[in-house]
Amino acid sequence: MRLPLIPPAELNAEQRPLYDEMRKGIASNFNAFKVEREDGALMGPWNPWLHEPAIGKAIWDLTLAMTANAALPDNVRQIAILVVGARYNAAYELYAHVAVAEHEGMSPERLAALVAGVKPTDLSKEENVAFDFSHALARGGVLPEPLYRLALGTFGQHATNELIYLVGLYALVSTTLNGFNVPVPERE
Repeated sequence: MRLPLIPPAELNAEQRPLYDEMRKGIASNFNAFKVEREDGALMGPWNPWLHEPAIGKAIWDLTLAMTANAALPDNVRQIAILVVGARYNAAYELYAHVAVAEHEGMSPERLAALVAGVKPTDLSKEENVAFDFSHALARGGVLPEPLYRLALGTFGQHATNELIYLVGLYALVSTTLNGFNVPVPERE
């Protein structure tokens, strides 16, 4: 870990409001995995965001907007997030979203394939489109037109836009986690 965790007692005036806001949002949206140390210091991507609160606040606001206004079903979102996490080999991202997917009942076989960067064989039509779409975007380059049109026909414009933003957001989260070498806490 390249940035030390910040105990709440050591937060400065710029960090404290962001910490309070993130902690509140984490409690309602990100509670399937370990996010804080015993003393209340935030782990995962939240710690680097606290170290740069102006940037962290912008990323947190985007994260909240992507969560609060989700049009895609959560199983489709988790497929996309896990595809991106696997592409970047972002350990904390995979740890966190495997926990979310397990909590939502995703099978161990499907999770094993996704974290290995392999397409599971049991995907629904929507999940299949999300996998292919996310996989193509995470590779880099322009999204192929047939895949974009397939997503439009499957999800509609608004949810297709959301899928693009979701892949971008989790690429940013994964890059943050990898850049700062954020470790995975022990699973209980």
